Amino acid sequence: MGSAMQRGLVTKKPWGRFTTYVANSGGVTVKIVEVYPGQRLSLQYHKKRSERWVCLEGKALVEIGRRKRVLRPGQEAEIPTKTRHRLGGGTLGTKVLEIAQGVFDEDDIIRLEDDYGRV
Repeated sequence: MGSAMQRGLVTKKPWGRFTTYVANSGGVTVKIVEVYPGQRLSLQYHKKRSERWVCLEGKALVEIGRRKRVLRPGQEAEIPTKTRHRLGGGTLGTKVLEIAQGVFDEDDIIRLEDDYGRV
C-alpha cells in the first residue's frame, strides 16, 4: 500500500503554481494552489465543475459572483458551477486547498478578465 500523501504534479502559472494530488478520480480533483504575493488568477467560471477552496496559509482574496471577501487559514468558500470567481494572493501570498467536483478539464476555464493577457 502507498503512502497517504503522494507526490503531486506541479504546474507553474504566471500567478504562482498548483500541485495536483488527485485528478478526476470519481469526479473529484484535489489541488494545492499557491498564489504569489500581489498576484491573482483570472476572473473565470466553469461549466462542468464546482469548487471548494480552503485557505491553508496567508490571506486568500476571494471573489465569488459579485461578492469579495478574505479567507484566513481554516476558512473556506464554495464556488457553484457557472459562477464567476477569482482567487488572489494578497500582500503575502496564499496557499489554498482546492477540491473540484465534476469534470475537471483545463479547457473548461472561461476567462472573463486576466492580468496576463490570456482572455
